[in-house]
Amino acid sequence: MRRYWHPIAASAELRDQPTKLVRILGESLVLYRDRSGRAGLIQDYCPHRGTSLLYGIPEDDGLRCPYHGWKFDGNGRCIDMPAEPKGHLLRERVHVVNYPVEELGGLIFAYLGPSPAPLLPRWNILTMDNLVKEEKVYKEIGTIEVPCNWLQIMENSVDTTHREFLHYNFSNYVFERLGDPPIPVQRRQIEVGYEESRYGIVKRDLLEGGSYEDESWTVGQTLVFPNMIATGSRKAPVLQIRVPVDDTTTRQYFYSCYILPPDISVPTEGDVPHFDIPMPAPGKIEWPLFISNVIQDVAILASQGPVYDRSRERLGDSDQGVNIYRKMLAREISAVENGEDPTSIFRDPEEARGPVLPFGKSRGGGGPRLSRYGPLSNVQMFSPLISHLRQQGVDFERVFGRDLIVDKK
Repeated sequence: MRRYWHPIAASAELRDQPTKLVRILGESLVLYRDRSGRAGLIQDYCPHRGTSLLYGIPEDDGLRCPYHGWKFDGNGRCIDMPAEPKGHLLRERVHVVNYPVEELGGLIFAYLGPSPAPLLPRWNILTMDNLVKEEKVYKEIGTIEVPCNWLQIMENSVDTTHREFLHYNFSNYVFERLGDPPIPVQRRQIEVGYEESRYGIVKRDLLEGGSYEDESWTVGQTLVFPNMIATGSRKAPVLQIRVPVDDTTTRQYFYSCYILPPDISVPTEGDVPHFDIPMPAPGKIEWPLFISNVIQDVAILASQGPVYDRSRERLGDSDQGVNIYRKMLAREISAVENGEDPTSIFRDPEEARGPVLPFGKSRGGGGPRLSRYGPLSNVQMFSPLISHLRQQGVDFERVFGRDLIVDKK
């Protein structure tokens, strides 16, 4: 995992407070923005007397400890010790843990691996801007902290059979508990396919009454190895990124774009807006939250335990996606052990400049869909933009076609 760039915060999270505690891959760090606008990532304590650098004072060229004024730049060098004699050798000997960071599309990424760092790929969804003058792009970043290992969430991304049972049958049970009538599944999944690609794995679905010419099969849904998946649709694409905080906690990012007509008013933009998604309390079912597919997924995955014991499982023929992903993971671990780059690493500047993740007309994998709640039951349930548009009385079918159906409730 240290061979890849990972998001550590939304840029908007440094808007009101220029320092933020970050825990990633088991390390505790402080992300900061200096007064020149540059972001830096260094260890979370001052090496002088152990003060938390969360309280650090940003300056033009780094972060100054509030306790005795030692100042560190983004390369981890101590560039000032106010109480020590000028030219003191101690200053040359002090160096704090630091990692390179880059900002892209409203996210701040960090690389915690060996040098030389690979290039940060500029995925099309991160760089998406106004496409034509008849449309405009609005973006949001939602995050949720899930109390389980990141691999459990990724394996769920190649477990296609759970969709019909968890997101449709269980959803109808949720509706029953809420006093709503059940909703029939419109089109059932009758065949799935998996294919390795340059970026990871492409999942394909054939739906009842469909054909192999449908986009659910020809476009499918792309899992970007090791920890991302492209979901959503052309008018509402979503990139999900699962970042290991430590062995038993994952911070999940939902990077959403909305392709809107120019006459739709949106909240004032600065940084790409960030919002938190609530994690349900363990062992408790908050029925209104469980309308969301996101909440259903994270609750189920967390219920497997902080680190799922796979020695107890019994896989069937329908688990081919999980097997393919696990074999890929083992193979890429071996590649790193042999001194090679794992898959989906970018070192060619031309290739990293614009890799494309495809999004179909309908939901990425083209799975069966509930007619009333539709994709609102995903991250859009918590979206400030969707809430804003609902308050404006926007006709969602006009704006998004059948890609994003919103219940009038």
